[in-house]
Parts: sequence; C-alpha cells; structure tokens
Amino acid sequence: MQQQDSGHDGQGGFPARGGRCFTSPARVAKTRGVLLSCWKRVVPLLAAVALTGPGCKNPEGSAPTTPPPAAKPAPTPAPVPAAPETAAPAADPAAALAGIPGMDFSSLSPAARRELATVLSDEFCYCGCPHTLGACLKAHTTCRHAKRMTQVAARMVAEGSPATEVIVALSQYYGGFREQRAQFKVDERMCMGSPSAPVTVVEFSDFECPYCAKARPVLEAFAKKNASQVRFCYLPFPLSNHVNAVPAAQAALWARDQGRFWQMHDALFSHQENLKPEALVALAKSLGMDGERLEAVLRSDTYKSELEGFRGQGRAAGLTGTPSVYFNGRAVDLSFVQEELLNHSLQDELEWVSNKNAWAPDAD
Repeated sequence: MQQQDSGHDGQGGFPARGGRCFTSPARVAKTRGVLLSCWKRVVPLLAAVALTGPGCKNPEGSAPTTPPPAAKPAPTPAPVPAAPETAAPAADPAAALAGIPGMDFSSLSPAARRELATVLSDEFCYCGCPHTLGACLKAHTTCRHAKRMTQVAARMVAEGSPATEVIVALSQYYGGFREQRAQFKVDERMCMGSPSAPVTVVEFSDFECPYCAKARPVLEAFAKKNASQVRFCYLPFPLSNHVNAVPAAQAALWARDQGRFWQMHDALFSHQENLKPEALVALAKSLGMDGERLEAVLRSDTYKSELEGFRGQGRAAGLTGTPSVYFNGRAVDLSFVQEELLNHSLQDELEWVSNKNAWAPDAD
C-alpha cells in the first residue's frame, strides 16, 4: 500500500479540512491554499486519448497506370453568408433547486447553485428509487436519504467543489457501505457507551499526533451525545515518526489495567507537548498513581506486544495515518471532522443496519 506523507502545519488552529499524521515521513501538500497533512482525498483524473489511424484506402486496390483525362474544374459557387449562431439558453439553477420541501439553498452563491443543480440532475438517489436525486427530493418527500445526500452535496459546492467532484465523492462514500468491513478486537475498558449499541465507532489514534488532539473533543462529544446508539472505542496506533508515541501508549495501557484509562488518556492529550518517559512518570503521580511502577513498565516494554497487536489491526484495515475512524468497520474518510458530518454518517449507518445491510426502501 502506498505510504502517505507526514507533517505538521505548526499552527494552533484546527485546519478547515481536518488533518492526520501519516505513517511515513515526507513533505506535506497544500490543497486550495489550506495545509492538509492527512485526510486522503481521491481526485479523479480524466485522460484524453488521441485516436490515429491509416488514411482511407482505395477500394479497387492499386491506382490505374494511365490516369484519366482531367476534367474541367467546376465553377466555384459564391459563398453563402452563414447564419448568426444562437447560443442555447443556460439552464436556470434556481428552477432545479426550487420547490424542494424542507430545503433552502438561498445562502449558496450563484456558481454553487449551478453546481448543485448539476448534481441533483445527474446523480441518482441511493434509496433505490429509479430517479435522480432532484426528482426524488420533489416526488418522494419521505425519503430522508435524499435529503442527507443533498446536504453533503450543498456543503461541498459551497466550499468550491465542482459537480463532477461531488458526484464522485458521493459515489465513493455510498459505495463504501457495500465493501467488506474491517473486523476489530476492542477492549471494553477503552470504550465508552453501551456494548449493545447498534454502531461501534473505532478510532485509531496517536497521543503525540496534533490532529488526534484536535479531533478528540469533537469525536468524544459526538459519542457522548449519541451514547444510546454509539459505542466509541479507542485503539492506540503509535506512529514511528513520533518519538514519544510508544511510551505514551504504554502509559495509557498501564493506566487501563489500573482502571484509569480515560483519566490518563485525557491527561496525555492535555500534556501533548511533553510526553517524554520522565514526564509520563510525573503525570502518573499527578493523577494519584504509582509513578515508580509506570517507570518500571516503560523500561521493560511490558506492553510492546499488545501495542503491536493494535497496530496490526490498523494495518489490516488499510490505515495510513491518524486519526482514522471506522463506523462498524467502515472507514469514514471525511474531508474534515465535524459533528454535522459525523451525525450524517451515523444516520446512514443506522439506516443500513436497521435494514439488514441495505438502504431503506422508498415508501412512495
């Protein structure tokens, strides 16, 4: 699998499109002027193919040896003035977006409305009806699936994405529901929420990754808000290019065995700027834990094998960086971590699960 770049932007704010730390070091790319250190984005490349071939052949074979007498050239007719071209009237995006119950696109720019109108007319709804997304919105008002698709599309065009890119992104996202799911072995001591929740959200994270620290409050708030539907589980994935990531992960596993995982988890992220082994010992003492015992654990690499097991699960799932999030084993490759997008994916997952791995049939 191709390794991704690694890097940090050195800025305190969470990037508009969230970041990740990658599994191998290299340069970080800039996309649309915003530094993206991680979220993998697939952009379709269209290649033009030039077709060349032999000229037209004489159907009678070789040319005659004696050429026929040349005929008199016909008089050249006078040129006929060309009729002025009439441009086809551009489709009014307002017409395509008007009359959709419960949806208002007035905040979009004219250019964004044109792109969204193209999406609604060219993309089909994944509810299973034989209609375009726009037709489903107008004819099947009970289809919540179409509304969620349109909300994502509207958000993307508002950020400047063209209709072609939006359609590809939607196809990849919804196609992911039918792909084989990853299987994870989680530890209930590192989970929050009910074990019987219909959706298990797994996060692979690195305590020294700044993007994990930025995503952490969003993911945890989302899990707590949806506690009856979501079980949120943390799986450590220390990256080799973060020198203190392994000791920090070992400290978290040691605290787990003392029944204090989440306290240590929060403290590690709160002191991310210094996770050296000696600082971890002091951190344990500040939490009322036995720092000397932790120091011995760090020296002996007690949790080395278990950590490698967690890393093996991530690699088997195709993980390329942190944070990486999975809903019931389905990778959520969103361009940035926001509560609204997490809620969208949760509603899709709940629909998929409740209909036994299918979309809800159209009631109309």
